[in-house]
Amino acid sequence: MKLAEMTTFEVDRLPRDMVVITPVAALEQHSRHLPVFTDSIIAGAVSEAVEARLPKDVLLLPVQWAGASAHHLGFAGTVTLSVDTHTDVIEQMLRSLLAHGFANHLVLNGHGGTVDTMHMALRRLSEAYPKAHLSAACYWDIAAGAIAGILKGPKKDVGHACEMETSLVMAIRPDLVRQKEIRDDPPRDDDRLKGVYIPLDMKAHTAQGEIGYASHATAATGRKLLDAIVAEVTTTVAALRKGATRGGLNHEGTKTRSRKKKSRRESNEPF
Repeated sequence: MKLAEMTTFEVDRLPRDMVVITPVAALEQHSRHLPVFTDSIIAGAVSEAVEARLPKDVLLLPVQWAGASAHHLGFAGTVTLSVDTHTDVIEQMLRSLLAHGFANHLVLNGHGGTVDTMHMALRRLSEAYPKAHLSAACYWDIAAGAIAGILKGPKKDVGHACEMETSLVMAIRPDLVRQKEIRDDPPRDDDRLKGVYIPLDMKAHTAQGEIGYASHATAATGRKLLDAIVAEVTTTVAALRKGATRGGLNHEGTKTRSRKKKSRRESNEPF
Protein backbone atom coordinates (compact mmCIF):
# COMPACT_ATOMS: atom_id res chain seq x y z
CA MET A 1 0.00 0.00 0.00
CA LYS A 2 1.26 3.48 -0.84
CA LEU A 3 0.31 5.95 1.86
CA ALA A 4 0.36 8.93 -0.51
CA GLU A 5 -2.36 7.39 -2.69
CA MET A 6 -4.77 6.46 0.11
CA THR A 7 -7.53 8.34 1.90
CA THR A 8 -7.44 8.79 5.65
CA PHE A 9 -10.33 6.33 6.10
CA GLU A 10 -8.57 3.69 4.02
CA VAL A 11 -5.45 4.11 6.12
CA ASP A 12 -7.46 3.78 9.32
CA ARG A 13 -8.72 0.36 8.20
CA LEU A 14 -5.23 -1.06 7.68
CA PRO A 15 -3.78 -3.67 10.05
CA ARG A 16 -1.44 -1.98 12.46
CA ASP A 17 1.31 -4.59 12.16
CA MET A 18 2.07 -3.81 8.51
CA VAL A 19 5.68 -2.83 7.94
CA VAL A 20 5.83 0.92 7.44
CA ILE A 21 8.73 1.61 5.07
CA THR A 22 10.15 5.11 5.19
CA PRO A 23 12.71 5.55 2.40
CA VAL A 24 15.26 8.24 3.17
CA ALA A 25 17.84 9.55 0.73
CA ALA A 26 19.30 12.86 -0.46
CA LEU A 27 19.47 15.62 -3.03
CA GLU A 28 23.22 16.06 -3.51
CA GLN A 29 26.00 16.08 -6.07
CA HIS A 30 26.90 12.81 -7.76
CA SER A 31 29.96 13.78 -9.76
CA ARG A 32 29.95 14.67 -13.46
CA HIS A 33 27.72 11.92 -14.74
CA LEU A 34 24.81 11.33 -12.34
CA PRO A 35 21.92 13.61 -11.30
CA VAL A 36 21.72 15.16 -7.86
CA PHE A 37 18.60 13.05 -7.19
CA THR A 38 20.52 9.77 -7.59
CA ASP A 39 20.11 8.48 -4.02
CA SER A 40 16.40 9.26 -4.04
CA ILE A 41 15.88 7.65 -7.45
CA ILE A 42 17.48 4.43 -6.28
CA ALA A 43 15.83 4.35 -2.85
CA GLY A 44 12.47 5.02 -4.47
CA ALA A 45 12.89 2.27 -7.06
CA VAL A 46 13.92 -0.29 -4.44
CA SER A 47 11.17 0.56 -1.97
CA GLU A 48 8.45 0.68 -4.64
CA ALA A 49 9.52 -2.71 -5.99
CA VAL A 50 9.39 -4.19 -2.49
CA GLU A 51 5.92 -2.73 -1.94
CA ALA A 52 4.79 -4.21 -5.26
CA ARG A 53 5.91 -7.64 -4.08
CA LEU A 54 4.33 -7.31 -0.63
CA PRO A 55 1.38 -4.92 -1.06
CA LYS A 56 -0.61 -6.39 1.84
CA ASP A 57 2.36 -6.30 4.18
CA VAL A 58 3.85 -2.88 3.46
CA LEU A 59 2.71 0.69 3.98
CA LEU A 60 5.12 2.74 1.88
CA LEU A 61 5.81 6.41 2.50
CA PRO A 62 7.12 8.76 -0.20
CA VAL A 63 10.89 9.13 -0.37
CA GLN A 64 12.22 11.68 2.11
CA TRP A 65 14.63 13.35 -0.30
CA ALA A 66 16.15 15.98 2.01
CA GLY A 67 19.17 14.38 3.65
CA ALA A 68 22.14 15.23 5.82
CA SER A 69 24.59 16.19 3.08
CA ALA A 70 26.73 19.01 4.43
CA HIS A 71 29.87 17.14 3.36
CA HIS A 72 28.78 17.65 -0.27
CA LEU A 73 28.14 21.40 -0.06
CA GLY A 74 31.38 22.13 -1.89
CA PHE A 75 29.52 21.10 -5.04
CA ALA A 76 26.66 23.13 -6.51
CA GLY A 77 23.16 21.69 -6.38
CA THR A 78 23.50 19.96 -3.04
CA VAL A 79 20.58 20.64 -0.69
CA THR A 80 20.98 19.61 2.92
CA LEU A 81 19.44 19.61 6.37
CA SER A 82 21.58 19.82 9.48
CA VAL A 83 22.27 16.57 11.29
CA ASP A 84 20.00 17.61 14.17
CA THR A 85 17.19 18.69 11.86
CA HIS A 86 17.39 15.50 9.82
CA THR A 87 17.24 13.41 12.98
CA ASP A 88 14.16 15.36 14.04
CA VAL A 89 12.53 14.87 10.63
CA ILE A 90 12.88 11.10 10.74
CA GLU A 91 11.72 10.96 14.34
CA GLN A 92 8.65 13.11 13.72
CA MET A 93 7.62 11.21 10.61
CA LEU A 94 7.66 7.90 12.45
CA ARG A 95 6.12 9.41 15.57
CA SER A 96 3.12 10.54 13.49
CA LEU A 97 2.32 6.99 12.42
CA LEU A 98 3.15 5.50 15.81
CA ALA A 99 0.48 7.82 17.20
CA HIS A 100 -2.00 6.16 14.83
CA GLY A 101 -1.05 2.70 16.03
CA PHE A 102 1.41 1.59 13.33
CA ALA A 103 4.00 -0.24 15.36
CA ASN A 104 6.33 -1.88 12.85
CA HIS A 105 8.78 0.43 11.06
CA LEU A 106 11.71 0.11 8.68
CA VAL A 107 13.67 3.20 7.70
CA LEU A 108 15.20 2.16 4.37
CA ASN A 109 18.25 4.26 3.68
CA GLY A 110 19.76 5.25 0.35
CA HIS A 111 22.36 7.79 1.49
CA GLY A 112 25.47 7.28 3.60
CA GLY A 113 25.08 10.60 5.40
CA THR A 114 21.78 9.44 6.87
CA VAL A 115 23.12 6.45 8.80
CA ASP A 116 23.83 8.41 11.99
CA THR A 117 20.59 10.39 11.89
CA MET A 118 18.31 7.40 11.39
CA HIS A 119 20.03 5.51 14.21
CA MET A 120 19.66 8.46 16.57
CA ALA A 121 16.01 8.95 15.62
CA LEU A 122 15.23 5.31 16.43
CA ARG A 123 17.10 5.50 19.71
CA ARG A 124 14.95 8.46 20.72
CA LEU A 125 11.74 6.74 19.67
CA SER A 126 12.58 3.45 21.36
CA GLU A 127 12.51 5.21 24.72
CA ALA A 128 9.02 6.58 24.11
CA TYR A 129 7.66 3.45 22.40
CA PRO A 130 9.46 0.49 24.00
CA LYS A 131 7.08 -2.11 22.53
CA ALA A 132 7.24 -0.83 18.97
CA HIS A 133 9.36 -2.65 16.40
CA LEU A 134 11.75 -0.01 15.09
CA SER A 135 14.40 -0.87 12.51
CA ALA A 136 16.63 0.85 9.98
CA ALA A 137 18.98 -0.37 7.28
CA CYS A 138 20.87 0.70 4.19
CA TYR A 139 19.74 -1.29 1.18
CA TRP A 140 23.38 -1.97 0.27
CA ASP A 141 24.06 -3.51 3.68
CA ILE A 142 21.06 -5.82 3.42
CA ALA A 143 22.27 -7.02 -0.01
CA ALA A 144 26.03 -6.70 0.56
CA GLY A 145 26.89 -10.25 -0.44
CA ALA A 146 24.84 -10.17 -3.61
CA ILE A 147 26.21 -6.76 -4.58
CA ALA A 148 29.81 -7.88 -4.16
CA GLY A 149 29.17 -10.86 -6.41
CA ILE A 150 27.73 -8.72 -9.21
CA LEU A 151 30.09 -5.73 -9.38
CA LYS A 152 32.86 -6.03 -11.98
CA GLY A 153 35.32 -3.36 -10.84
CA PRO A 154 37.85 -3.46 -8.01
CA LYS A 155 35.49 -1.92 -5.45
CA LYS A 156 32.93 -4.50 -4.37
CA ASP A 157 30.69 -2.29 -2.28
CA VAL A 158 29.04 1.11 -2.40
CA GLY A 159 31.06 4.27 -2.90
CA HIS A 160 29.62 7.47 -4.33
CA ALA A 161 28.60 7.90 -7.98
CA CYS A 162 30.44 4.58 -8.23
CA GLU A 163 29.97 1.47 -10.34
CA MET A 164 27.01 0.38 -8.21
CA GLU A 165 25.10 3.66 -8.20
CA THR A 166 25.91 4.41 -11.84
CA SER A 167 24.76 0.94 -12.94
CA LEU A 168 21.53 1.29 -10.96
CA VAL A 169 20.68 4.66 -12.50
CA MET A 170 21.54 3.25 -15.94
CA ALA A 171 18.92 0.57 -15.29
CA ILE A 172 16.28 2.82 -13.68
CA ARG A 173 16.68 6.16 -15.50
CA PRO A 174 19.21 5.75 -18.34
CA ASP A 175 18.21 9.13 -19.75
CA LEU A 176 19.80 10.84 -16.72
CA VAL A 177 23.28 9.31 -17.04
CA ARG A 178 25.86 11.49 -18.79
CA GLN A 179 27.78 8.63 -20.38
CA LYS A 180 30.52 10.78 -21.88
CA GLU A 181 31.31 12.32 -18.50
CA ILE A 182 32.00 9.04 -16.69
CA ARG A 183 35.43 8.87 -15.08
CA ASP A 184 36.91 6.84 -12.25
CA ASP A 185 37.73 8.53 -8.95
CA PRO A 186 39.39 5.78 -6.87
CA PRO A 187 38.98 5.78 -3.09
CA ARG A 188 41.91 7.18 -1.13
CA ASP A 189 41.72 4.77 1.75
CA ASP A 190 44.67 4.12 4.04
CA ASP A 191 44.62 0.53 5.32
CA ARG A 192 46.34 1.67 8.50
CA LEU A 193 43.16 3.57 9.41
CA LYS A 194 40.70 0.73 8.78
CA GLY A 195 37.84 0.98 11.24
CA VAL A 196 38.55 4.63 12.04
CA TYR A 197 35.76 7.15 11.38
CA ILE A 198 36.93 10.44 9.88
CA PRO A 199 34.35 12.96 8.61
CA LEU A 200 35.33 13.86 5.08
CA ASP A 201 34.58 16.84 2.88
CA MET A 202 33.88 15.47 -0.60
CA LYS A 203 35.25 18.53 -2.39
CA ALA A 204 38.57 18.28 -0.59
CA HIS A 205 38.99 14.51 -0.70
CA THR A 206 37.84 13.57 -4.21
CA ALA A 207 38.83 14.68 -7.68
CA GLN A 208 35.27 15.08 -8.96
CA GLY A 209 32.84 14.17 -6.18
CA GLU A 210 33.04 10.44 -6.77
CA ILE A 211 34.38 7.48 -4.83
CA GLY A 212 34.75 4.43 -7.02
CA TYR A 213 35.08 3.06 -10.52
CA ALA A 214 32.09 4.22 -12.53
CA SER A 215 33.74 3.23 -15.81
CA HIS A 216 32.81 -0.39 -15.05
CA ALA A 217 29.09 0.43 -14.84
CA THR A 218 26.56 -1.03 -17.29
CA ALA A 219 22.78 -1.14 -17.47
CA ALA A 220 22.94 -4.94 -17.42
CA THR A 221 24.83 -4.82 -14.14
CA GLY A 222 22.28 -2.33 -12.85
CA ARG A 223 19.38 -4.66 -13.64
CA LYS A 224 21.11 -7.52 -11.85
CA LEU A 225 21.84 -5.31 -8.88
CA LEU A 226 18.28 -4.02 -8.67
CA ASP A 227 16.80 -7.53 -8.83
CA ALA A 228 19.19 -8.78 -6.16
CA ILE A 229 18.68 -5.81 -3.86
CA VAL A 230 14.90 -5.96 -4.14
CA ALA A 231 14.93 -9.69 -3.43
CA GLU A 232 17.08 -9.27 -0.33
CA VAL A 233 15.11 -6.32 1.02
CA THR A 234 11.84 -8.16 0.37
CA THR A 235 13.10 -11.08 2.45
CA THR A 236 14.03 -8.68 5.25
CA VAL A 237 10.65 -6.96 5.17
CA ALA A 238 8.80 -10.29 5.17
CA ALA A 239 10.75 -11.30 8.27
CA LEU A 240 9.90 -8.01 9.97
CA ARG A 241 6.25 -8.53 9.13
CA LYS A 242 6.21 -11.96 10.76
CA GLY A 243 8.10 -10.67 13.77
CA ALA A 244 5.48 -8.00 14.33
CA THR A 245 3.09 -10.58 15.84
CA ARG A 246 5.59 -11.44 18.57
CA GLY A 247 7.29 -9.59 21.39
CA GLY A 248 4.26 -8.11 23.10
CA LEU A 249 3.16 -5.62 20.48
CA ASN A 250 -0.27 -4.31 21.25
CA HIS A 251 -2.18 -5.10 18.07
CA GLU A 252 -4.35 -7.82 16.58
CA GLY A 253 -1.95 -9.67 14.33
CA THR A 254 -2.63 -9.47 10.62
CA LYS A 255 -6.31 -8.72 10.98
CA THR A 256 -7.82 -5.28 10.83
CA ARG A 257 -8.69 -3.92 14.25
CA SER A 258 -12.21 -4.58 15.37
CA ARG A 259 -14.28 -1.43 15.19
CA LYS A 260 -15.94 -2.48 18.49
CA LYS A 261 -12.68 -2.10 20.37
CA LYS A 262 -11.06 1.15 21.25
CA SER A 263 -8.23 2.23 19.03
CA ARG A 264 -4.81 2.87 20.55
CA ARG A 265 -5.43 6.57 20.21
CA GLU A 266 -8.66 6.26 22.19
CA SER A 267 -7.27 4.00 24.89
CA ASN A 268 -3.96 5.88 25.22
CA GLU A 269 -2.10 2.60 25.54
CA PRO A 270 1.64 3.08 24.96
CA PHE A 271 3.74 0.79 22.82
